Amino acid sequence: MNTRSRMIVIGIALTFLLYAIYEKHYNIIIYILGLIGYVIWSHYREGTVFLATQAFHKQDYEKTKALLAEIKDPDKLRKRRRNYYEFMMGNIALKEERIDDAEYHFQLASRLPWKRDAEKGFVLINLANISLRKRNYDRVPVYIERASKLKLTERQKAIIEKIEKELNKQS
Repeated sequence: MNTRSRMIVIGIALTFLLYAIYEKHYNIIIYILGLIGYVIWSHYREGTVFLATQAFHKQDYEKTKALLAEIKDPDKLRKRRRNYYEFMMGNIALKEERIDDAEYHFQLASRLPWKRDAEKGFVLINLANISLRKRNYDRVPVYIERASKLKLTERQKAIIEKIEKELNKQS
């Protein structure tokens, strides 16, 4: 849910809560308070990352950026949500040619836990690519080595080979 949807749900729940208090349905009051508590908790711990991920997969970067902008304090997100937040912010920064911001977000994403090696591989590949663009040639082999230790897809392996070839041209 986005922030607006959460506010609407809370508003409706408060209406039902007032009715339940008026009618003295104490068991329903507990459920409604639990629902309101969960919606507030999910706002801070989950944010709009899931919706942003869906928009990101559809390559709707403007919507992704708008959904991620709704997250006021990404430090409060769960680790399993924060990694995707940082990954998408890094990709958006890359698309906007803000290389330093992209590197910052990918650095944060590289330190967070990932379910699959391929996901973390993309983060490390992006860091290697950014280092190559910034002419930090000493950092590129470190990222490639870290990525190579992961279980990568064939596409990722091909990208790493291209980066290595480019690095060899620069050396």
